[in-house]
Amino acid sequence: MPAVEVHELVKRYGENTAVAGIDLTIAEGEVFALLGPNGAGKTTTVEILEGHRERTSGELAVLGFDPESGGREFRERIGIVLQESAVEPELTVSEVIDAYGHVFPRRRPTGELVELVGLQEKAAARVKTLSGGQQRRLELALGLVGDPDLIFLDEPTTGFDPSARRQAWSIVDNLSSLGKTILLTTHYMDEAQHLADRIAVIAAGRIVAEGTPETLGGRQNAEAVIRFAIPPDRSATELPLTPVSVDDGLALVTTSEPTRALHQLTSWAIDHGIELSSLTVERPTLEDVYLQLVGEDVDV
Repeated sequence: MPAVEVHELVKRYGENTAVAGIDLTIAEGEVFALLGPNGAGKTTTVEILEGHRERTSGELAVLGFDPESGGREFRERIGIVLQESAVEPELTVSEVIDAYGHVFPRRRPTGELVELVGLQEKAAARVKTLSGGQQRRLELALGLVGDPDLIFLDEPTTGFDPSARRQAWSIVDNLSSLGKTILLTTHYMDEAQHLADRIAVIAAGRIVAEGTPETLGGRQNAEAVIRFAIPPDRSATELPLTPVSVDDGLALVTTSEPTRALHQLTSWAIDHGIELSSLTVERPTLEDVYLQLVGEDVDV
């Protein structure tokens, strides 16, 4: 049975439609990223799945429950890491985790959670003394304290420095390896690329694309871009490939057959004893595809 099944989910606020009939299926043990600009319906959808907001219409099952009526049994099986949360500043890290853990019939040990999120040296420190990144790690620990089967991660690495983000990614990877299902929202495309098994992009209340990070929006079939510096003693007309543009001596070639084009280019260079500097071959990035799907003028 899938961890999450959604069919024709609709949420209206008066005349405004925030979610316009979406379908989603998330498998057990899958890391699923839901991406979209502000106002696209992403947060509303997640809050409905968490049971924090009522839907207007549609069918959904989360861990086999209807989130609106699942009650305590449902809530004990999910973990939620919000973008911002209020934690008692005078308590220590361990005390906060202990306090949260008392309400769950099954729970992960405090010491294990402290180690899992990398706060061993801060276990006895008061919450008010933690940095922003350390507080986010504590919030992650609190989302995991009840040993949930499904974890909602809302922008989990906001405020993290690059090193802390990588550590958080390792935590998510470890949770996935334990069979936990994770629904992730993020504005970091590299985070979605690294963590997600599948991605859905929502815009104007509708799912506009769904797939793996490699196939989203037909990314795997998009034209590749070959860039290289034109040798000083050669002109663009002498090249074996016709460049789309030349900018400050750098040629750009787009092709649907990058292997063939690259072979043609490198064979020509070898035959003429030329070293092609700044040579790169790229397909559109996940960010490129995302911007094409939701509009170029949005913030990622």
